[in-house]
Amino acid sequence: MKLSFLSLMALIVCLFIQSTHSMAQPNVAQGAAAPGKMADNEGIVVDFMDAGGYTYMELQNSGHKFWIAAPTTQVNKGDHIRFGQSMVMTNFTSKTLNRTFGTIIFVSSTEVKK
Repeated sequence: MKLSFLSLMALIVCLFIQSTHSMAQPNVAQGAAAPGKMADNEGIVVDFMDAGGYTYMELQNSGHKFWIAAPTTQVNKGDHIRFGQSMVMTNFTSKTLNRTFGTIIFVSSTEVKK
């Protein structure tokens, strides 16, 4: 019983410290970026393709490339995209594209930044 009580107290302390840290840095938790850098939920379109009601976009952010899938969207290479993240999937196979993505983010919405 003592061990369980101590474990519970340790968990509460850890959660308290984590929540205090999150409140001290609200921009980090919301994906905002430092001035001059893109937020985590943004990127420049490197490549894109439409299939099965989705637009698959390869984005680049700070030298890192990643794929997102959004409801069919009109985009061009070089567009600066902001997205609302929904779900990250690993080893996702698109049957319509006959392709497997190591990691892809399915998003609920996208916006071309001007």
